[in-house]
Amino acid sequence: MAKKTLKRKIIGLVCENCGQRHHYTVKNTQNTPDKITLRKYCPTTRSYTTHTETTKNLGRNVVKAKK
Repeated sequence: MAKKTLKRKIIGLVCENCGQRHHYTVKNTQNTPDKITLRKYCPTTRSYTTHTETTKNLGRNVVKAKK
């Protein structure tokens, strides 16, 4: 089995217009340490808007220590 690395993190993308988190993606934190801004479709406003990376912890990035 392949090793689980800590370089890739799951991030949420928040719409700038409505402020809701509709999209999730995986980001390599070693290659791109700054925030990601993508243009995605927002189903609430029914238009393509810019979505930025959230700083809020999603709870899935926490790695438990081995005993």
